[in-house]
Amino acid sequence: MEDWVIYSIGFVAQMLFSGRMILQWILSEKHQKILTPKLFWQLSLLASFLLFVYGWLRDDFAIILGQVLTYFIYIRNMQLQGEWIRFPKPFRIFLWFFPLLVVLYGYNNNAYDLNDFFKNDNIPLWLLLLGSIAQVVFMFRFIYQWIYSERRKKSTLPKGFWILSLTGGLLILTYAILRKDPVLLVGHLAGTFIYTRNLFILKKEHAQRAEK
Repeated sequence: MEDWVIYSIGFVAQMLFSGRMILQWILSEKHQKILTPKLFWQLSLLASFLLFVYGWLRDDFAIILGQVLTYFIYIRNMQLQGEWIRFPKPFRIFLWFFPLLVVLYGYNNNAYDLNDFFKNDNIPLWLLLLGSIAQVVFMFRFIYQWIYSERRKKSTLPKGFWILSLTGGLLILTYAILRKDPVLLVGHLAGTFIYTRNLFILKKEHAQRAEK
């Protein structure tokens, strides 16, 4: 596949990821408290779908790992908000099994093997480890958010989510610079600002509650 097509898929995914964060940030700024609109999770799922494809086409295990681990958490948050059930059942089934279908297709058609991911000449082992650790930290924010939301039976974005977002985002930025990946670089530059700003909004929100 042509490089421009692959990068286009990646940039569209990052635009959607950035769009969800900008939407969440604007709404939070407007109400001076952290909000989680329904569209946030819809854009997250669509962006994750596309970035999974991008990582697969680039033979980048770190990207695939990050998306596989958060993909289903996006679905769960849509369930908590009552939005998932609104999708047609065949579409929901497809989304549930999409990652597995990609893997099965690849192996059955000899499209790739594990060596493409773990012995990629463009990604030395130390860089692969850095990227994977960055994705795990970045992914863990949604595991934390998922557990937090499950306990409260409400989809929300707590302080720990933003701390992990900022930490993971900075690590992925480092990986993107070393990997020379424009998609990851552009996507996480804007994100680090929004994560920092949301932490300030949360601090102000807690201060206002304490005064009451």
